[in-house]
Amino acid sequence: MSEQINTRRRRLLGTTVAGVGLMELGLSGLAQAQSSGMKSGASAASFDDLRQINAGTLNVGYAEAGPRNGPVVILLHGWPYDIYSYAEVTPLLVAAGYRVIVPYLRGYGSTRILSADTPRNGQQAVIAVDIINLMDALKIDKAIFGGFDWGARTVNIIAALWPERCKAMVSVSGYLIGSQAANKGPLPPKAELAWWYQFYFATERGYAGYDANRRDFNKLIWHTASPKWDFDEATYGRSAASFDNPDHVAIVIHNYRWRLGLATGEAKYDELEKRLATGPTISVPTITMEGDANGAPHPEPSAYAKKFTGKYAHRNIGGGVGHNLPQEAPKAFADAVIDVARF
Repeated sequence: MSEQINTRRRRLLGTTVAGVGLMELGLSGLAQAQSSGMKSGASAASFDDLRQINAGTLNVGYAEAGPRNGPVVILLHGWPYDIYSYAEVTPLLVAAGYRVIVPYLRGYGSTRILSADTPRNGQQAVIAVDIINLMDALKIDKAIFGGFDWGARTVNIIAALWPERCKAMVSVSGYLIGSQAANKGPLPPKAELAWWYQFYFATERGYAGYDANRRDFNKLIWHTASPKWDFDEATYGRSAASFDNPDHVAIVIHNYRWRLGLATGEAKYDELEKRLATGPTISVPTITMEGDANGAPHPEPSAYAKKFTGKYAHRNIGGGVGHNLPQEAPKAFADAVIDVARF
């Protein structure tokens, strides 16, 4: 399968980061500008020019930067975010010599499901399979992975089920692999309150409400998940455009309903889900991270440390960093990727 690459040149924004000049970004040009709504003041990739490639059941939209022969880093976003969570991380990794690939997950941005007959499925296994298919389409045997939220769960699954494809991993909020059976158990009231949107999505009113108000809804999630992050309208609007994907609402709703056992997955992923339901350990080198102001539901590091049986470290990031850690603390995230690659 061949890559379908836009003829427009990708523009990369920015100035020198910590005295290190950006390396040439493959076929991309560089432009001088400033990212908006970011704390660090680092340069940021614009991701204006996306590549598209058929991979499994999807045509995947993805950004790519860095030397073609560099070690590969694949960075995965969560809900309700998009590839711009890594806009400042990417130039830092490129400057260190990495080839960086940042795909839109199914239901976001320019990624499209190829067939109208394919279920708009958001179960955990299918998103991991999507990324394995993307690696195959790009002829990438092995990569370093980084992720948060849905992206962290996905890199956990790849590391657990396909360790031969994962050199090392950075995972925000640690170990997020779950199961429908485990999710049937009630949580303490305070914890249940944090999952209010999951219960909302379980209703047809919630489906209609999210569809009608997805931009306002997701901005509320940004504020509650990162209460100390002072992002501006331009920063939010840039990412909010990815929610206009025609399958976004169906996939998001299915994801949260599937977790509670209110929706079924596809039978062809049953065996993978059985393996994930056992809570498999992860042996690849791993750094887990957590912001000190994460307002989204997340486990304590002590709850998952033993899930990582290879070389492992945990980093707490201070300074009011919330759920979208790569965008709020890009240098800390990029440093973790570079460090875990040396484990």
